Amino acid sequence: MKNWSDSRAGERAGRRVGFPRFKSRRRSTPSVRFTTGAIRVEPDRKHVVLPRLGRLKTHESTRKLARRVEVGTARILSASVRRDGGRWHVAFCVEIDRAERCPARPQAVVGVDVGITHLAVLSTGEMLPNPRHLDEAAQRMRRLARQMSRRVGPDRRTGQRPSKRWERARRHVARAHARVANLRRDGLHKLTTRLARKYGTIVVEDLNVAGMLRNRRLARHIADAGFGEIRRQVKYKAEWNGGRRILADRWYPSSKTCSGCGAVKAKLPLRVRTYTCTCCGLVLDRDLNAARNLAAIAREASTAGSGPVAGRGADRKTRPGGPVAVKRQPGTAQAGKTGTVPPQGGTYQPGAR
Repeated sequence: MKNWSDSRAGERAGRRVGFPRFKSRRRSTPSVRFTTGAIRVEPDRKHVVLPRLGRLKTHESTRKLARRVEVGTARILSASVRRDGGRWHVAFCVEIDRAERCPARPQAVVGVDVGITHLAVLSTGEMLPNPRHLDEAAQRMRRLARQMSRRVGPDRRTGQRPSKRWERARRHVARAHARVANLRRDGLHKLTTRLARKYGTIVVEDLNVAGMLRNRRLARHIADAGFGEIRRQVKYKAEWNGGRRILADRWYPSSKTCSGCGAVKAKLPLRVRTYTCTCCGLVLDRDLNAARNLAAIAREASTAGSGPVAGRGADRKTRPGGPVAVKRQPGTAQAGKTGTVPPQGGTYQPGAR
């Protein structure tokens, strides 16, 4: 109610919030949250006890949570039961005493440039391919959707109830969507965990994902990649592992800036995949050039690494008339030199120790 009233009075930013409604039994995801009562993990590591529901068997082992609860480093606060993709999941909200960790390379800095051709390009030169889970499953999902459309579904106007064959087809479609979501989530977690455990400083871009989704030609591919999820996971995982995440400014021209001499191009169409500098002659992959510029931003950030970091001496947007950077962008070398390696070797390079 407060969000609705603040939105109506203009005191809340973002889209207008509608009047709250009760959850629908058919249109909403079935879920329930328990905060009081008997909430525990059984000693056999295969059962959990929840209020009103009693003893339930789990598909996965709960040994990791049970061990922490037994030694006293974790305390269960609440439990949420949710149905997703035809399966019931239980998630525990736990207060944990985390041990202090240190990345494998505390002084190493890595810039991460996300994209569609490559899911992530690191400043070290590593290019991680985009798995495109949605494209691979699109043919099967279309076939299942056609099967469901041929069944007798519900109709609000006439009060017609769906047939059992329609319900079965709907479960197949939901399971196919859940599989794609699980594959995407698994890949993003593995990527962000590896970055947080290896590098002490991770520099990512503050992308306007909501605005990028308005491009109808690329919206499906952008949503499938999960740019915003990568930024969110890197933030808290870097804190867990004793590192830091630096957020580059949204208007920082990482792709248009030469990582060798610091010159900024006025225009760089998306179809141009190779960056060619007209000042120093540097020829480099577009995404790798952007990743190196992001890694160089770490030298301009404070030790806390909080807040977006803008390019030094550059405007918020690139003018169409030509380069706007009066001074060199952070981390760029002098004319005639290439690379963005800090003087003390802060940026990790392949083969370095």
